Amino acid sequence: MIQRTSDDYFFATDLQENLVMVSANMANDFAIPGECFYDMNKYWFKLIHPDDLEGFVESIQIPESRKLNMGHDYEYRIKNRKGDYIWVRCRGQFAFDNRTDKPFLFTGTVKKLGQRNHADELTGLLNKYQFEHAVKVALNRYRADGVGGALMVFGLDNFKIVNETYNRHYGDEVLKLAAKHISDVLPAGLMLYKLDGDEFAVVCPGMDVADVTTIFENVQKGFSRPHTIEGKNIFCTVSSGTVLYPQSGKDYLVLHKHAEAALDLAKKDGKNKNCVFSKENYNRWKRSLSMRDDLRLSIEQDFEGFSLFFQPQVSTKTNKIVGAEALLRWRNPRGRMVSPMEFIRILEETKMIIPVGHWIFETAVKQCKKWQENNPGMTISINLSYEQIKDATFKDFVEDCLKRYDLSPEHIVLELTESTIVSDWSNINQQFDEFRRCGIRIAMDDFGTGYSSLAYLKNLSCDIVKIDRVFVTNITKKDNHFDRRLVGVTVDLCHSVNINCCIEGVETNEEYELLRDICHADTIQGYLFGRPESPENFEEKYFKAAQA
Repeated sequence: MIQRTSDDYFFATDLQENLVMVSANMANDFAIPGECFYDMNKYWFKLIHPDDLEGFVESIQIPESRKLNMGHDYEYRIKNRKGDYIWVRCRGQFAFDNRTDKPFLFTGTVKKLGQRNHADELTGLLNKYQFEHAVKVALNRYRADGVGGALMVFGLDNFKIVNETYNRHYGDEVLKLAAKHISDVLPAGLMLYKLDGDEFAVVCPGMDVADVTTIFENVQKGFSRPHTIEGKNIFCTVSSGTVLYPQSGKDYLVLHKHAEAALDLAKKDGKNKNCVFSKENYNRWKRSLSMRDDLRLSIEQDFEGFSLFFQPQVSTKTNKIVGAEALLRWRNPRGRMVSPMEFIRILEETKMIIPVGHWIFETAVKQCKKWQENNPGMTISINLSYEQIKDATFKDFVEDCLKRYDLSPEHIVLELTESTIVSDWSNINQQFDEFRRCGIRIAMDDFGTGYSSLAYLKNLSCDIVKIDRVFVTNITKKDNHFDRRLVGVTVDLCHSVNINCCIEGVETNEEYELLRDICHADTIQGYLFGRPESPENFEEKYFKAAQA
């Protein structure tokens, strides 16, 4: 009668006789002999998913007395008569003999949880709750047999940019493609789980660093070539954070946190790599989180701790300073100078670069205006992040700032680092063309260090190309004809389309003379002429010295 009012399954087991009675729907849906039979475990154990069996067996241990009765409550996968695994939740209670205080009856229900509650609707993979369950099962196995393993959390690189460049629907298709690629290369017996956002995970029992390295390399191969989605080519890489258990934790929450920290570090260290968790890496990750808070505090306190240093740019024609690059520096609240390599990345990731970028621009414009009084024609180059290009308020702020300080736009150069450029050329060029119409020039920084420099040169509207130090390091060696020729051809190519060339990282007179006389560079920047200096030191060293 009860079963007619519910879709749940009901059972009752006589523990003395090992006789079980089940509801008719349970007998119909699963491969068991009928509604009444002996030895439930003989049939039921065969139907439970292998990954869930050990935990299930542990959860139904018969208590020795009423005081030890914890009941039974466990979620697991069970195979139905169609051959499909479905998720169920089994709840049961033991009844005890009042005379002996021994259990004699076990009764309960089995409730279908439904695939929606356990699977990611987009990819069809089991979701984060089932990943948690799988990790706990793996930890129980470790406690039983002493065999550890690893957890891997994968994240798509630059997925946020994919969503912003195209749309969420396109991003969903990328996620489905990623799910298939990763699943296809996993060793037999391993299951991929879908976590939040663009993250996936896998539990690797019995595996070590060498094993997970092989897995990641195989995943990398699947992402090594562009893929076509809805008629658009997409080149997407993947990073991974790996944590070993029990070495780095014996609890799900701890292990998951450590895996996420390792993934975050993998992305911060250049992406497209696997980072294995270590205490040293974790401490570095925590420092990064602390730095975010410190940066936010500095911004809230009217940009306290931020300053601009300036590095001279010299004309090869006149041998005189014609400009300077403004470089951001930051002293944290404890008074320590922090490397720009550390804090600028965090500013960009958190979008704090937008308010800081406004401060940088206004501070540089104010300084340039001051220097114009005695050095007319002096230009200031200001670094620009991709986040600032996307900021709809930035262009209006730039125009307003130039008007407020009465500075001609021709004295400002905006520099975009090549490695930050993505494939939405039309949007970038539209923004740059608006700046250029105002009279501001555009420079491509770090040319030669990115994925496809010629593609950037072809597609990006710019006025200046800054060739990276990497081509200068050994350029004066007698047998290094390649670098000399490469720099010379690049300069000639730029000149043919009215683009000026600035060479960065020049440190010796020999390098300078070669780049000026043979490669025909327009301007030079490097330690030969000066390191980045505070405004006061810059004036003292270059302006007052020149007047003396």
